[in-house]
Amino acid sequence: MSTPIKPARAASARPGVRPRGRLAEARVAADGAPAHPPEPLLAQPAVQQPAGGQHADGVTPAPAPATPAAAARQSRVRSTRGIGPAKLFVLDTNVLMHDPTSLFRFEEHDVFLPMITLEELDGHKKGMSEVARSVRQVSRDLDALARFATDDGGLDPAAGIPLAKTGHREARGKLFFQTQLLEIRLPAGLPQGKADNQILGVVQSLRDSQPGRDVVLVSKDINMRVKARALGLPAEDYTNDKTLEDGDLLYTGVLALPADFWDRHGKTVESWQQGGNTYYRLSGPVVPSLMINQFVYFEQPGAPSLYARVTEITGKTAVLKTLRDYTHGKNAAWGVTARNREQNFALNLLMDPDCDFITLTGTAGTGKTLMTLAAGLSQVLDERRYSEIIVTRVTVPVGDDIGFLPGNEEEKMGPWMGALDDNLEVLARTDSAAGDWGRAATNDLVRSKIKIKSLNFMRGRTFLSKYVIIDEAQNLTPKQMKTLITRAGPGTKIICLGNLAQIDTPYLTEGSSGLTYAVDRFKGWPHGGHVTLARGERSRLADFASEVL
Repeated sequence: MSTPIKPARAASARPGVRPRGRLAEARVAADGAPAHPPEPLLAQPAVQQPAGGQHADGVTPAPAPATPAAAARQSRVRSTRGIGPAKLFVLDTNVLMHDPTSLFRFEEHDVFLPMITLEELDGHKKGMSEVARSVRQVSRDLDALARFATDDGGLDPAAGIPLAKTGHREARGKLFFQTQLLEIRLPAGLPQGKADNQILGVVQSLRDSQPGRDVVLVSKDINMRVKARALGLPAEDYTNDKTLEDGDLLYTGVLALPADFWDRHGKTVESWQQGGNTYYRLSGPVVPSLMINQFVYFEQPGAPSLYARVTEITGKTAVLKTLRDYTHGKNAAWGVTARNREQNFALNLLMDPDCDFITLTGTAGTGKTLMTLAAGLSQVLDERRYSEIIVTRVTVPVGDDIGFLPGNEEEKMGPWMGALDDNLEVLARTDSAAGDWGRAATNDLVRSKIKIKSLNFMRGRTFLSKYVIIDEAQNLTPKQMKTLITRAGPGTKIICLGNLAQIDTPYLTEGSSGLTYAVDRFKGWPHGGHVTLARGERSRLADFASEVL
């Protein structure tokens, strides 16, 4: 029998095997189409096609493909979804604590909640922590599902509760509660009273009672998954919260044009001058791989170089716009010039008034904070485009916490803003002709236009005509990232800076970081841009340490 269809990024198609990105998911969905078993084993839901306008992971599907061939491929993939016996996923408590909407992330498959899971949820519902909030949301969802089932004529434990009852149309499976004592047989060395071992016992009992159905444990606890596999039980990690399976697949915002670019596109390229910039309209095989506000470059020995940004994509044609050269001193932003190609790309985004949201990633010493601060000061003090600069960051310590910090909000944030002070010191030295008094006066003026804010007090605020810098954004969760970005009012620019190799927040990875989430969701938006800075410029010591340590 071929492999049953997997839920969308909630667990892999085969026990212990993780899919390699969206292409792998499409292949599994297209290939696996097993026949139904002769009789349903646990009130399996009737086979039905996806309902509603959302994908199973909560993301609105892309518009219908333009070409008939693409439409045929898409219809073939969709026609196989929902075919075959539904899996039964047994959820560990930590999955519900991690993502309170995880109940509705398993497409046509069913979800089973052991009674010990409900007991553990009840023990964590008090408090103001993020875990307590998630538990309370799960409890409300479970209560709503049980209430709908009761209103429809009584709660039948054997039939299950349709998960789509509360409006989550992407969830086409059913929810089952443990309503009777199951016969649990585990090795004698495992303590029977421990919650994890009881859940393992439930999985074993369900597999024994339903031999023709896949019963899979889903847990965020690595040790529990190891224990389950040691007992011969299939166990999966909950991966629906991960934007990417591999951090190397993250959108870089930069594309190198092939060596034969001019040979293949030169005859069809149109060019014109407008506003001091050169525009190129091209068509050909490179166009499908382009995105709005993506930077492209062509560098070959003996041929003229090209550095441009994609400004428009219409059908099979794209328009490229040449860049302003920030490596030249006459175009310096607050005395700062670009030292490499990616820094020039970043400054073109930072100084563009039409770009409202920018993300910059890169290793330590690539100049993310310095360039962003210099561009902000230039647009606040010279061009008067924004009223002030607001700087914030996540207060996650690298080592042990130093404890209570005295003072008001800005004074408490002071020790966390050492990078800001260091960069302001560098920017103050750029004007060598001002003298000590002039630099002191400029420094006072600069600091009066920079406000340091804490993330704890951002809820409900609206920033009007502000230049907002979110430093160390790799430590934000997707929910925190959404909270900050939605604070933007008219005329506000938000810049997120971070290094995905230096995540200090526990339980966050490169794939689940809020910065990765923002880069992936905003790519191709006409008013947003992203650049991955590749080369360090801090010092030869910092560059060598980044490579070898």
